[in-house]
Amino acid sequence: MNNKIAIGCLIQWYEIELVEEYLQSVKNAVDMIDNKKDVIIDLYFNIDETLEKIDEDKISMSSICDKFNKILYNIFEYDEETISLVGCSYDIRLSNKGPGNKLYTIADYRRDFNNNFCDETEVLMWGETDSLIPRQTFQILDNLHSSVKEKTPKYVSFFGTCKMWDDSWLPIEHTEFTDKPFVDGDTENWWSLRYNMNIDEMNAFNDKVEDLDVKVIHQYKFNGCGLVMSSELIKSGVNIPRKDHT
Repeated sequence: MNNKIAIGCLIQWYEIELVEEYLQSVKNAVDMIDNKKDVIIDLYFNIDETLEKIDEDKISMSSICDKFNKILYNIFEYDEETISLVGCSYDIRLSNKGPGNKLYTIADYRRDFNNNFCDETEVLMWGETDSLIPRQTFQILDNLHSSVKEKTPKYVSFFGTCKMWDDSWLPIEHTEFTDKPFVDGDTENWWSLRYNMNIDEMNAFNDKVEDLDVKVIHQYKFNGCGLVMSSELIKSGVNIPRKDHT
């Protein structure tokens, strides 16, 4: 790759059952490039219970943390205790080195992620525990950035998404989804917002593509899940505002 990319994800402890397939999709995408270290995989595993209390009668927080560590090892062969000795083929960064007993929202994480990695990489991508990313992701983003960085160094981009609730989303809906009806709360149809598509289903759609369909839209429209930004955009001062506590 010609550019370095960072993808970051906040994982709340109660999302432990969701995150494994997301991380597998990230690994699949990193495995498509020659140098795996060209992609930084940043993860913040948050054990704060402000938003939701754990039921200690069913499971302990230490068990959930152990499960997260096991997922990291099973997918990436990453072990924090031995990483300094044996290394890892993937550039895994665990951002939650400080106290875990504080409210830390998705807005907090994404703001910090942007700031922390905009100087180290050329492209930033927001992951999310209930999302999947195409295995072609980093190859596409590398080529896209190389193509536009001279004329458009500050940009946002987004992959085609599922069927949304009104026509304002049409420019970023996937072409196979956009002529389907929107059914509120629908979990059965593959094009629906609440349908749980698995990795194999996603790959089946993307494997049909022979030429990328890249569109330029002048009115910003994106879902935060999978948003891509050039680092130059963040370095110019664009970021998520902090809450005003005054």
